[in-house]
Amino acid sequence: MSVVIFANYLNAAVTDRRYNNFMGSLFLHEFHHSLGARFAEVTTLRSVAKEDGNGAEVVNDYGDWLAEHSALRKSAGVLDLSFRGRICLVGNDRVRFLHGQVTNDVKKLAVGSGCYAALTTARGKMVSDLNIFYLADELLLDFEPGLTWKISQRLEKFIVADDVQIVDAAQVYGLLSVQGPKAEDVIRAVGLFGVPPSGGSGSANPNRANAELPAKPYDLLKISDTTLGEIYLMNHARLFCKLERRPPARLDSNHENSQHAGPEAGAPSLGFDLFIPNSSLGAVADKLIAAAKQTRGRACGWQAFETARIEAGIPRFGVDMDETNLPLECGIESCAVSYSKGCYIGQEVINRVHSFGHVTKELRGLRLADDLKAPPVKGDKLFHHGKETGYVTSTVKSPALNANIALGYVRREANQIGTELVLQTVAGESSAKIVELPFVK
Repeated sequence: MSVVIFANYLNAAVTDRRYNNFMGSLFLHEFHHSLGARFAEVTTLRSVAKEDGNGAEVVNDYGDWLAEHSALRKSAGVLDLSFRGRICLVGNDRVRFLHGQVTNDVKKLAVGSGCYAALTTARGKMVSDLNIFYLADELLLDFEPGLTWKISQRLEKFIVADDVQIVDAAQVYGLLSVQGPKAEDVIRAVGLFGVPPSGGSGSANPNRANAELPAKPYDLLKISDTTLGEIYLMNHARLFCKLERRPPARLDSNHENSQHAGPEAGAPSLGFDLFIPNSSLGAVADKLIAAAKQTRGRACGWQAFETARIEAGIPRFGVDMDETNLPLECGIESCAVSYSKGCYIGQEVINRVHSFGHVTKELRGLRLADDLKAPPVKGDKLFHHGKETGYVTSTVKSPALNANIALGYVRREANQIGTELVLQTVAGESSAKIVELPFVK
């Protein structure tokens, strides 16, 4: 990836090098349109959207979002996530530099692995969450749409005498994702990375017949195809909950989170990401969708994915966590924060809270009333015994539960499982009960 991306970076105009956030239409807009796609726009943070005036185009659905949701839960769904931001860090100091910027331990990674982390301010507040992948010649960072300029500027601020360059990988590489319990079958059936599953159709590439798919979360595999170019396959179950499962408590000071937080070792992967040259994006998307249909899966859009995300209790940056939050409030501490890695921006505050104090609010799952007159919106308030105690972030009518559910922050004194709260919206008051996450296991 590095040779192509870095060459394009060097040849780009100055304005292109400054990480313009304009996303425009999806690269595969016409491809999706031919499949009956209906499009929508997604923005991450209001402040960012206001500054650059542009959102990211997404496929909302292909005409039947409930069927797409069912595919994500029961078989496999193919998603075009090319609207997300992605940059590469290149240069000899890239590992040391990024290690000093994020909450997780980058120095412990090996080529072909990765981790989840947060990028924070000196006060410990979140700038973004990041999926970090350690490639042979660069570090690939994947994050929510519309944040390329913001994250790049934040990193550039601390590049002094370091041999580090920031390259906008989205200009060259797209991102497709296969999510669901049969995701591995879909990847194998395409034939690019290994033999098809037993009983499946499709032909394997004879040069890779014995290839092993990346088995651990955040592990990756690179192939070089004469027609499609360099493709990176990441084991990344995006609908697997990152949240800590046990009741909230500060971890032991010697605790070190796993670099591979995710499904249990040995279990089939529930999702893969594919970073693909834009010139080959349509061809690979066509192969993936055809393979998904063999498992009773299909192409899926944003509405189905977001619904499944909330059902899984997974917070999304820009919606359920933002610049006002510490990572410890968002439930991502166990997989995003290392307490033994050494210094990074924001470490002093985060370690102090971890060791000597506690956060005042934490993200919780909420089971809402069945007879809501109108769904709550982000910011609608929660009360306990007449006292304001929190607010809602994400909400959806769950097809899997046939129930109204939401994510939201609740103050520490009232956020235990089973606590009954009152939700206040423009339509009036209704009940909200704190429940264990994920909503749907």
